[in-house]
Amino acid sequence: MLLLLLAACGEKSDGAISGYVEAELLYIAPQDAGVVAEISVAEGDSVPQGAPLFRIDPERMKLSVEQAEATANAARARVAEAGPLQEQVAEADAQFTNAERTYNRSAALKRQGVVTQARVDADRAAFEASKARLARAKAERDAAAREAESAEALASLWKKRLADLEVSAPAAGTVERIYRRSGEMVAAGDPVLALLPPANLKIRFYAPEGLLSQIAVGGAVSVSCDRCDGVIDARVTYVASEPQFTPPVIYSVEEREKLVFLVEARPVANARLTPGLPVTVRLGEPAVTKS
Repeated sequence: MLLLLLAACGEKSDGAISGYVEAELLYIAPQDAGVVAEISVAEGDSVPQGAPLFRIDPERMKLSVEQAEATANAARARVAEAGPLQEQVAEADAQFTNAERTYNRSAALKRQGVVTQARVDADRAAFEASKARLARAKAERDAAAREAESAEALASLWKKRLADLEVSAPAAGTVERIYRRSGEMVAAGDPVLALLPPANLKIRFYAPEGLLSQIAVGGAVSVSCDRCDGVIDARVTYVASEPQFTPPVIYSVEEREKLVFLVEARPVANARLTPGLPVTVRLGEPAVTKS
């Protein structure tokens, strides 16, 4: 089969160019390590976006969620019972306001020569002490609130991680490969399966320099193959700026010395193409590029 593919690729005498289908797979992996509890799909299945793909055993994560929720509940209870802290803030604020007023009055009277410097110093010390008490009272009150907010955020994070153990399809597509089975341990980020959305299929072919004038990004090409249901319309998405010698995938004695340019195109509509499938590409009208 490889020999047939290699012989088939390259520029044909009728002006058509042989290429092949390439897939950009989505490798679906869990965000947390664990044991695969269930795989809901089989290789070859077509799934819609949001369809369940697999599930990681949630039991260990549930314990972490319960602990985080208990901590958050306790922190919320402390805030609810923090009435005395708020009362302390109110009392310290009143003392601060009174001390500030007294100090300002003493300072004004000192300038008039009515009171001594010792009296001003004493009122200033009382003012500074009341300001420090107010700052401490506010810090204690705010610390309780921050502790509750932090505990609630941590509980929400654990709940999110628990929910993420049920992995769904990020896009509609076909399940190409399944790498793990139920009961196997999987690391975080280690793919369990590969998904191929139709939009992630592309056609790759190598054009000789003489045909570059007919090829531009956005230009139309037509694709056909032995297993295709008719001709498939595609648009050029990439044209290499540098040439290369004919790559091994289309290598032949006749082609090995030729310089060619890699071109990629994507089907305009969803097409039933298989990765690795040999195809024949025919160039359409060149796209009009803006200068």
